Amino acid sequence: MVNEGPLVNIVTPVSRVAEVEPLAAAGASEFYCGILPRLWVDNFKTANANRRIFGNLESYEDLGTAVRLAHEGGGRMSLVLNAQHYTAQQIVALADIARRFRDLGGDALIVGDIGLIMALVEALPGYRLHLSSVASCRNSEAARFYLDLGVRRIILPRDVSIAEATAMAKATPEIEFEVFMQNDGCVFEEGVCHTIHLPGKLGGPICLDNYETRYYRRDGRALNGDEERRLQENEVAYKKWLWYRFSNGFSLTPQGLPWGPCGLCAIPALLSAGIAAIKIAGREGATARKLASLGMVRQTLDRALAGEDSAAVGEFARGLRNSPEHCATGHMCYYPEVVPESAA
Repeated sequence: MVNEGPLVNIVTPVSRVAEVEPLAAAGASEFYCGILPRLWVDNFKTANANRRIFGNLESYEDLGTAVRLAHEGGGRMSLVLNAQHYTAQQIVALADIARRFRDLGGDALIVGDIGLIMALVEALPGYRLHLSSVASCRNSEAARFYLDLGVRRIILPRDVSIAEATAMAKATPEIEFEVFMQNDGCVFEEGVCHTIHLPGKLGGPICLDNYETRYYRRDGRALNGDEERRLQENEVAYKKWLWYRFSNGFSLTPQGLPWGPCGLCAIPALLSAGIAAIKIAGREGATARKLASLGMVRQTLDRALAGEDSAAVGEFARGLRNSPEHCATGHMCYYPEVVPESAA
């Protein structure tokens, strides 16, 4: 399907049936969700059906209701089956989950494992497949490879630049591209990270572990004062960056707007690139967080679609949280290349 102009879908996560209607009313046009069937856990003794232990719908009945409500609100629903790798037995089970989702009226599957993609193309010929960001598709040749397999949309990794996304969209107009816009930064390269996100009381993500670091010179000599100072400065800078990547300590503004990785200023450039969809991350998040994130995206996108120039749109976006010092660091940006020097 060739992209035709600036119509861009806002893709929003849901983890509870009750979220679909208010998110649709607030301007979401696509939704994505996960399900973790009891049979999967019993058979495989793992929760890796979609890389999330939490943030899943609880039953196929809930899944069917969520699909129906999405359609009634004029939207579409995708199901996430996006672990990096599955066993042969798991792929058989996932094909059954996918078939049940299709029969419930579901619109697309978000998949990262090549073996699963090939199995789904065979089991559900012609069914719509979206490539997960965990597949780490980073260039037009890779995009053509997945297009040939049957993928209709590619969700680009978090750290792909606007220039890279633009080049891919122009080189492969036969395929849709989706980019991250709000929430849930990743410290490592998501596509090669084989951990899961546990809640804080169970240890949290491995990238948030607080290690005690000690430094030594390879030649056995003691560190001098300047070396110790520079290493300490690096530690402080890294922890600051990490804090921003994890949503400013998962805090909110006084108005209830979420902090964290954000691409709002880049919306005009992404429209020009021909991007088909912009994604709000955070399946496990609270409904209020999803609604607040969607509100910021909807307002900014509407201004861009109305023809405001990129500078005005960026100024509006940076003013939403009313704390320009955070935007100025560039650490909170999915696309820091659009932050003007005057704001840095």
